[in-house]
Amino acid sequence: MSTEEEASKTLPSHAQMSKGGRPTVGGKAKGGGMFQRYRPASGGAARPVCYGLLAFLLLASVIALILYLVYRPSSPRFTVVGAAVYELKVNSSAAAATTVSTSMQFTLRVRNTNERSAVLYDRLSAYVVYRDQAITPATPLPPLYQEEDSTVAVSPVLGGGPVPASAEVVGGLASDQAYGVARMRLVMTGRVKYKAGPFRSAWYGLYVRCDLLMGLKKEMYGQVPLLGTLLCAVDA
Repeated sequence: MSTEEEASKTLPSHAQMSKGGRPTVGGKAKGGGMFQRYRPASGGAARPVCYGLLAFLLLASVIALILYLVYRPSSPRFTVVGAAVYELKVNSSAAAATTVSTSMQFTLRVRNTNERSAVLYDRLSAYVVYRDQAITPATPLPPLYQEEDSTVAVSPVLGGGPVPASAEVVGGLASDQAYGVARMRLVMTGRVKYKAGPFRSAWYGLYVRCDLLMGLKKEMYGQVPLLGTLLCAVDA
């Protein structure tokens, strides 16, 4: 009996010789059958975590959108409801610089239309503009807190001293006093913050512009009539 025949008898029945003379199991070469290398499934454990994170972000986005739609604040409304002129003098002499001295009072109605948001006003100031030039210095106003769905009134007195003015402004005021009507602009600046339940917004810049037609006569002081639209433009 040859050596190969003796070796084949000593091998198990399910073992065979490979092409290179090495024994194999189940008729398969190394790397197949029960002797395969272990390879872990790629991404099997990370996939549920990613799905959970995406679901959480989607839910948070939906909640944030709902809260924004419910508590979304609208800008307050400013309306001029009264005006008074206590002084209005122009100095156009050649010996001195042209100036305007005026003292005016305006009553503004401030309406907060938000049913769920209060409004905080800060760093407020107001001044009067005529032909794109301020004829009163900016007057600081106290901070204001306005409750939800409420209306308040403010009545600042502006001016009180001479303000340098161009010849166009001085001449225009004199002409308007003779005509009986002057176009003025009341400007209020500051910042606002909205408070809705536990939520507070950041501070936003506030710019209020009220274009007015005022009845104006020389040497006639006190309450003056207001003409035209009294609703102010608000940027907040």
